[in-house]
Amino acid sequence: MTLPNLTDAERKAALEKAVEARRKRADFKNQVSSGELTAEKALATAAGDETLCKMKVADFLRTLPGIGKAKAQEALATLEIAETRRVRGLGKVQHSQIVDLCKRIDKRAAAAAAKSA
Repeated sequence: MTLPNLTDAERKAALEKAVEARRKRADFKNQVSSGELTAEKALATAAGDETLCKMKVADFLRTLPGIGKAKAQEALATLEIAETRRVRGLGKVQHSQIVDLCKRIDKRAAAAAAKSA
């Protein structure tokens, strides 16, 4: 597949759009990891947003508190979701399984916060 020939203005616009998309995903990840957004609400937000729905499910899981690379891979393997799957590409069953996982993570985070308080 050959790349299209872009004018300088088109190339600049595409680069700006890509930078904005990366910035939006980074802000979203920061909100999730800091606890501003619950895991369940974050998944709903990501599924409904054109930029965020392109995020890989594995990347989404790694932003959740207490989930690193190993636990994210384990969860994906258990739920039989490919590591390359994006949030937009989740089926109904896979989406509900991820929501259930998010609910468990939110309960653990709430319990840990209650313990430390």
